[in-house]
Order: sequence, then structure tokens, then C-alpha cells
Amino acid sequence: MADLSERVALVTGAGSGIGLELARGLLTRGCRVVAGDIRLSDEFAALCKSSDGRLFGAVMDVTNDQQVDAAVAAAKVRFGGLDILVNNAGLFTTVTRGPFEDLSVEEWEKVFAVNVTGVFRTVTACLPMLKGSGRGRIINITSATVFSAPPNMLHYVATKGALTAMTRSMARELGPNGITVNAVAPGFTLSSGVIRMEGDATAGQIERARSVRAIQRDQVPEDLVGATCFLASEDASFMTGQTLVVDGGSVMH
Repeated sequence: MADLSERVALVTGAGSGIGLELARGLLTRGCRVVAGDIRLSDEFAALCKSSDGRLFGAVMDVTNDQQVDAAVAAAKVRFGGLDILVNNAGLFTTVTRGPFEDLSVEEWEKVFAVNVTGVFRTVTACLPMLKGSGRGRIINITSATVFSAPPNMLHYVATKGALTAMTRSMARELGPNGITVNAVAPGFTLSSGVIRMEGDATAGQIERARSVRAIQRDQVPEDLVGATCFLASEDASFMTGQTLVVDGGSVMH
């Protein structure tokens, strides 16, 4: 298990689902964590209560400059700085499925505002502290859909493709500052948001995802913790600009 003792992390979209499990994994490995989200679940509150002050929740909409700045400032005020940024916040379960010609420009721009511009905004706000860390890590949560290219999700897949490209370009720019930038690309994951979705279409998607994996079981948020914490650790200090696909062997590249 990666040792992240005495490091400070900011995880966006950490109020529930995948982000909450990533925050839990970082805590387990010794991190102090600021968890940012537009809403914080009861499960998050329970984790916060048991964290001995090492977990702090901040109301954070990544499309809002003031809320992003406040969450970043909380890392400095409460924990003294920032070493790790996990960009997990994103729209997925609520995006419209269907032919791209039926998408509105408003919906297209909404998904990009969160999944792409939200990452740009958060990274920019965190950079001064990450540069000062001497061991800065940025981990972007992208998606294996960039490689599998499913239909009827063009806006979502396009945002994750943009984030994959941003990962590489940021790695080039930030390498001289000692900051690594990598990505984790999950497969279809049974997060709390996905579980709340109902209907035959969701059940069919779950079954199709399971059937094409080399490891034929459902993917759960906990499956993403190891790869994320590895990329945040010293074990990955000479690794940057890379995307780790964590999907049970559906996409192989």
C-alpha cells in the first residue's frame, strides 16, 4: 500500500460515489484530505466524523470561481498546503443519451463547463501550492469511453477525450516544476449515482459492461483507489502524462 503520510490532497466531487471512495483511500494511506462537492452525503459525514480531523468537507461547484478558491484556501488554512489534486468532479449520470444531432448547444456547453473547464479552473487555482510542494501530483479521472467510443454519448466522451489530452499537455508544462500529471480511466462503475438510475437501459448497460470484461464482475468505486493512490505516491514519481485504464480488461491498449 502506498504511503502518503503527511501529504495533503484535494478531491473534487468527493461527497459521494467514486470521489468519496478515493478520499477514503487517501485517508487510509495517511493523507489529510479536503473533499469538495456541491453536496455532501450522510456517508461522507460519517467518514468525516471518524477521521480525527484529517478530512474536511467544502461546498465546491467547479464552475464557480469563488467556491473553488475557497476549497483550495481551506487546504492551506487547515492543513498547511497541498500536495495532491484529484480531479474527479464530472457530469455522467445526468447527461442526455441519444444521437449527437439531437443534443442542444446548451447541454453540450454544460457538460464541458464541468468536465473540462472545471478541471482547468481547479488546477489553475491549485498550482501555486502544488508548485511549492516539491512533490505535486495531479490525477485526472477520465473515462475508458475515450478508447471504446460508445454511441449516443458524444458530449461526455468528447469531454473525457479533452481531459486525456489536457493530462498530457499539462504533464509537459508542469514537469519542470516537479509536478506529475496522470489520469485514471474507469470503466462503467456502479457508483451511488449509477445505482440510483433505474430502468431497463441501465440494467442492460451494466450487463453489457460486465460481459466484455476479462474480469467478469461489476466494477465498483473501490476498484479505482489503488491506481489513484499509486499515482499520488513516490512510487510513481517518474511517471507522468500517462492514462491508466481501470476497467477489468474491457479496453486494452
